[in-house]
Amino acid sequence: MSQFSDLLFETRVAAESFADYISGGRLRLGVTGLSRSGKTVFITALVHQLTRALAAGTGRQTNLPVFRVLSEGRLESAYLDPQPDYNVPRFAYEEHLGALTGLDRHWPHSTRRISELRVTLEYKRKGASMFARSGPGRLDIDIVDYPGEWLLDLPLLGKSYAEWSRETLEASSAAARASIAADWRGANALVDPLARIDEPTAQRLASLFTQYLRHAKTDRYALSTLPPGRFLMPGDLEGSPMLTFAPLAVEEGAELPRRSLAAEMERRYEAYKAQIVKPFFRDHFARLDRQIVLVDTLAALNSGPAAVRDLETALTEVLTAFRTGRSSLFSAIFRPKIDKILFAATKADHLHHTSHDRLEGILRLLTSRAIKRAEGVGAKIDVIALAAVRATREAMVRHEDEMLSAIVGTPIAGERIGLDAFDGVAEGAIFPGELPADPRLVFRGDALAVAEEEADFRFLKFRPPVAQLAKDSEALPLPHIRLDRAMEFLLGDRLD
Repeated sequence: MSQFSDLLFETRVAAESFADYISGGRLRLGVTGLSRSGKTVFITALVHQLTRALAAGTGRQTNLPVFRVLSEGRLESAYLDPQPDYNVPRFAYEEHLGALTGLDRHWPHSTRRISELRVTLEYKRKGASMFARSGPGRLDIDIVDYPGEWLLDLPLLGKSYAEWSRETLEASSAAARASIAADWRGANALVDPLARIDEPTAQRLASLFTQYLRHAKTDRYALSTLPPGRFLMPGDLEGSPMLTFAPLAVEEGAELPRRSLAAEMERRYEAYKAQIVKPFFRDHFARLDRQIVLVDTLAALNSGPAAVRDLETALTEVLTAFRTGRSSLFSAIFRPKIDKILFAATKADHLHHTSHDRLEGILRLLTSRAIKRAEGVGAKIDVIALAAVRATREAMVRHEDEMLSAIVGTPIAGERIGLDAFDGVAEGAIFPGELPADPRLVFRGDALAVAEEEADFRFLKFRPPVAQLAKDSEALPLPHIRLDRAMEFLLGDRLD
């Protein structure tokens, strides 16, 4: 029955993909992020830039010069449309935009579930293809927003319980994780996996395992490879058997006694894959055309080489989940493919512009092995450093009779430099760290070339900038760093 339903799914999605390929009229863009990377802000800024682009300027006067359909004067209108999937929550665009541009401007709350939003662009075509008509064009962009932790669950589909347990236990013994995994590993060592299942024991192990995952995700450790993802955001499933399992030391292929602790843990792990991971892959992920993965690279750099190496592992796992391949008529008939993937290092506005290319180079190094594998099957992949909303500006500031390059912004109330606390109104000038010119150095020691006493300067949290108003009294798009380059890569070829 499962194989039959999978065949029906493949047939339905292939038909949708074929129709989209012929018409060129729809694109499903997946947006995900790892470890508080600014996913909600990115989507809000992207949609605001598109829908307010014409109000912000025309032709090359726009603040999106790299986005060709706009800089060439071919964009005629952009607006929100009802989304096609009625069973998926709508991305709360208006609420998030109000948070960014309102009088008490603040960063919107991150979303912890899947959501969707459709923005439609009407434009003038540059030319006609074999299938596309000449004249006016229209592209419906369905933005699918989902947590990065869910993406890291997809490799579990190809792993047995014993294999996942072995990998997770080995990872928890590494120096960067051993101390925060100690309570869980200690409790784990005291149980007999082959003994009869005892529910309080299963719950205790699952609770300690979850505490370890949550601790690993904090700013201090900034670790990224933390499946199962729903343990970190359980929602309505909290307390259910599907989230009440943990790794145990069991042999691959060993026959587990019926009703033993290990056998029950294995059943719950398989139920998690079948009822949570696989439906997400089938109903949402496998239908995507393009994907952007947002990465808080600076948080990993700030935590040190162990976090950087873990991020590299996570990004490699990410690319193994993608059904990559060049979009073509042939591939559209038989299996939909994600043909473009963009990895984006966010929060570039925390650095001086001289370090933006260096930040991009570090992320390119972290993804190099995975990118080489994916490019071999035809996917086009790029790496970028960006800030979807730029909260700072650059200035030269005198410090001890020396002029230094600084970033200037309004720190959030309560942020501190040394003994001084900000009130959320006054601006602050920060001397950011300088990233190394050789990205390989991030694996060897302190990633940021900042003196120990200046460590607090790196990651002050700034308020969003004050929004400027257009003639219609609505907020104009906020300043950004390289967002137009991301838009051109993900959307540009579909707007020719």
